[in-house]
Amino acid sequence: MAAARGLGKGLDTMIPNKIGGDKVKAETSKNPEIDKDVIYVKIGKVEPNREQPRKNFDEDALLELSESLKQYGVLQPLLVQDKKDYYEIIAGERRWRAAKLAGLKEIPVIIKKLTNQEIVEISLIENIQRENLNPIEEALAYKRLLKEFNLKQDEVAERVSKSRTAVTNSMRLLKLDERVQQMVIDELISTGHARTLLAIADNEKQYILAQQIFDEKLSVRETEKLIKKLQNPKKEIPKIQEDDNMAVFYEDIEQKLKNIMGTKVSISKKDNNKGKIEIEYFSNDELERIVDLFQSIHLSDA
Repeated sequence: MAAARGLGKGLDTMIPNKIGGDKVKAETSKNPEIDKDVIYVKIGKVEPNREQPRKNFDEDALLELSESLKQYGVLQPLLVQDKKDYYEIIAGERRWRAAKLAGLKEIPVIIKKLTNQEIVEISLIENIQRENLNPIEEALAYKRLLKEFNLKQDEVAERVSKSRTAVTNSMRLLKLDERVQQMVIDELISTGHARTLLAIADNEKQYILAQQIFDEKLSVRETEKLIKKLQNPKKEIPKIQEDDNMAVFYEDIEQKLKNIMGTKVSISKKDNNKGKIEIEYFSNDELERIVDLFQSIHLSDA
């Protein structure tokens, strides 16, 4: 990941690296002055921020972290703001959840007074850099920064230490059908698959293709080929139309020969414009008449 900038750079200075047991160890922090601000509060007095970007938490990962916290405690304090009756989490909800599972009674926090925009930015940065938001949560967080705080994409990219292109590509996922977005959240299809599906404008077709990707375990490359094939079908003259046109042509020739021969004539078409002509006769006299007809045609051409 690129070097952090803006609030991305400031996150580590807001949240110290380590704390040992019940005693704050200033020497373990990159910024000892900030360690002085760490206090321990009852875990029941801390509550999550309902507006934070992260909505889904891996239960297995939380259990694994809780086992570590039972042994070592919370090594990194949560960033909170004072709501008078309780402390609201700005950054560190995953640690708070794991601490509750571990049965801890107190947790270390740093109290900060921040604007709503700063809270959203810090929550987004922490999740992106440390806890891996799913792609849709990340895109929604970018959208909130753009819409709610009237930021430009360049400004959002600067704050989260991402390229403008990365932010743009992330937000494009929100154009997908909601069912497809949920498949991305559930990891049924990858973000690579999802970006490929953006080429399909119809939401229902997007969802059908997403299901096909999952059912047939298609790779991103295979998905690209499938969509390209759907968008650029080969323009061929329908075989039925071609056969109908040729049938009319041969019927016309058969009728002309019948008029000339005075008997039934059949044309059997083969491949490569080849075939055979069958002339029927019903007596020896009629056969001789047909022969005489050919002879007279031959003599007239001679």
